Amino acid sequence: MNNRRKLFIVLGGCALVAPRMMFAQPKQAPVIIGWLNADSRESSAHYLNAFKEGLSAFGWKEGSQLVIEERWADARYGRLQSLTEELARKKAAVIVAAPLVSVHAAAKAAPTIPIVMATGGGDLVAAGLVKSLARPGGMITGLTNFNVSITEKYLELLLAAAPKVKRVGFLVDPRAGGYTLQMEAVQRSVSHYKVESRFAEAATPEEIEPALARLAKEDAQALVVTLSPMLRVERRRIIKLALAQRWPVVAGASEFAEAGALLSYNAEAIANYRRAAYYVDRILKGTKPGDLPIEQSTKFELVINGNTAKTLGLIIPQSLLISADKVIE
Repeated sequence: MNNRRKLFIVLGGCALVAPRMMFAQPKQAPVIIGWLNADSRESSAHYLNAFKEGLSAFGWKEGSQLVIEERWADARYGRLQSLTEELARKKAAVIVAAPLVSVHAAAKAAPTIPIVMATGGGDLVAAGLVKSLARPGGMITGLTNFNVSITEKYLELLLAAAPKVKRVGFLVDPRAGGYTLQMEAVQRSVSHYKVESRFAEAATPEEIEPALARLAKEDAQALVVTLSPMLRVERRRIIKLALAQRWPVVAGASEFAEAGALLSYNAEAIANYRRAAYYVDRILKGTKPGDLPIEQSTKFELVINGNTAKTLGLIIPQSLLISADKVIE
């Protein structure tokens, strides 16, 4: 056999073997996405589903391309750091955190992992989390749905629906994100509408019932629940206790109105969770989180519970009903 024929056979053999070698290469392991949420799964699973829908829209397939490691704190904020450490040990490529208390915990426990904020509140720059919303720098980016005007709006909406109310009770979580800004907004609103205010703090679920009992003793006629993941998780108990006092309840998350509060008003959170997938997609494709501007919510949702209004003997003005995004009958 001459040398040219030997060379042909060798090269031909390589051509036949090469494709088989390519197919025999090990399959790439799916990317791990950490999910860190201060709420409970029962309370916020629909937000996780919205995030998954967003990922799917960008072509990511759960299971084959990525795995979501869920961690829920069930409103026990002290668990957030250890839950973050678990995600770090799982080698999460990105952590999707919400609300702000979760972002703080993730930034402290996993400073080298990119963090996508699905919802947040307060002054992120003053808190030292980012350099600016336009150029966050560091490892944190995402979306914020906090707007001080939301808190100021609660009293306006309450008095529009229940104009005879003169003494308003405020249930406040002192550990919630943006607490100081919320309280400043509440005080401005109270001063503007010239109502009597009663304040009760609840930092844990166990403190809720005594706090509401204190407001009842102080002759509160209605209840405003300020923004807090813990209070949101405990919304059914809060509403049950409030309705026993025949208090109209105003709160942020739409889940409050769905559970029996008179009305709720807040940024449309589910859109934020769906949008968080965009940030995860960009980061997984190589963009630095600090180069992705933080977006602020622009769409707000008013939900009115007509059944609760009837139970309390309230007639909701037509102007308020027209402006509602949803009326529960």
